[in-house]
Amino acid sequence: MASDTEDLIEVRDSGIHGLGAFARRSVAAGTRIGVYGGRRYTSGESAERDWDNGLTYVFGFADGSLLDGSDGGNATRHLNHSCAPNCVAFEIEDEAGEPQIVIEARRRIRAGEELFIDYALDIGGDDPAAYLCRCGARNCRGTMAAA
Repeated sequence: MASDTEDLIEVRDSGIHGLGAFARRSVAAGTRIGVYGGRRYTSGESAERDWDNGLTYVFGFADGSLLDGSDGGNATRHLNHSCAPNCVAFEIEDEAGEPQIVIEARRRIRAGEELFIDYALDIGGDDPAAYLCRCGARNCRGTMAAA
């Protein structure tokens, strides 16, 4: 049986970057698109890992641990960045008290529309220009870094 994520998301070429996630059907505002899947690393494990900064599928949790969608992830890892996203990602706790990243529709999304979140990257002291945005939104800030 397909998961809700598979029912809602189709992965295909994106005009923004690489592969993208697209709505298979119309989605109402507030609808859960899916739970971001992947391998969880504790803060100590993540510090030891050699991360590929060119293409990452990583979310950070409030406790300092990371979720790597490239290792056991699902279709939600293909949501590209936009400065005017139609989805939002947020942290919740599951029934066992473990953190999860949930993707939810911010507004009504049409069938076939690409799904976006604002990456709001925490880049420390790096130059935001090193994290160029190509979303094309009217209010594009030019970077995937947090505002």
